[in-house]
Amino acid sequence: MTEFYEVIFDRRDVRGEFTGEAVPEQILMRILEAAHAAPSVGLSQPWDFIVIRDQGVRDAFAGHVEEERAVFAASLDAERAATFATIKVDGVRESTLSVVVTYDPLRGAPAVLGRHSIADTGLYSVCLAIQNLWLAATAEGMGVGWVSFYREEFVTGLLGVPEGVRPVAWLCLGPVSHLKTVPDLERKGWRKRVPLSDLVHRDGWKGR
Repeated sequence: MTEFYEVIFDRRDVRGEFTGEAVPEQILMRILEAAHAAPSVGLSQPWDFIVIRDQGVRDAFAGHVEEERAVFAASLDAERAATFATIKVDGVRESTLSVVVTYDPLRGAPAVLGRHSIADTGLYSVCLAIQNLWLAATAEGMGVGWVSFYREEFVTGLLGVPEGVRPVAWLCLGPVSHLKTVPDLERKGWRKRVPLSDLVHRDGWKGR
């Protein structure tokens, strides 16, 4: 039980600590099996996993990330932009490979049990698979970095994703030299973690 909690608290969003060393196929498949074991609304399992080793594809995506980083930076005031300039937002080129996790809303349709009143439960299911993947990779001594500086239409075009299927996460994955004890955004002064005591409500929103 203690080891399970250690994995949860050791997990980090990795950027610059990737070593580029190989990921053995059996370890990659164990990680993906863990992701595939996630719970899903109506047992729809609406995810797919696109494993990307091709350097040309990863370079193309990395270039797109750089463009989107510039777009975001331009929206910041001078002080915030100076802080953001110190923050690395991806490890696409440094990591061994990438895994893109997608969401297919038609998987299990038309009657997905449990999704009729909350349409986003399918998307939530994919996020559970991503969390499983992340924790399994951490347990295997690997690092994962979730890249969110991209436009969905760029990724669907780059990877030939079918119409209607959404790329939810571009994950960089591979061995790391170490995992930071403090998240990068906190170390760089972008944002501090909110204490749990500020977020727990009892028997209603106003209950503390």
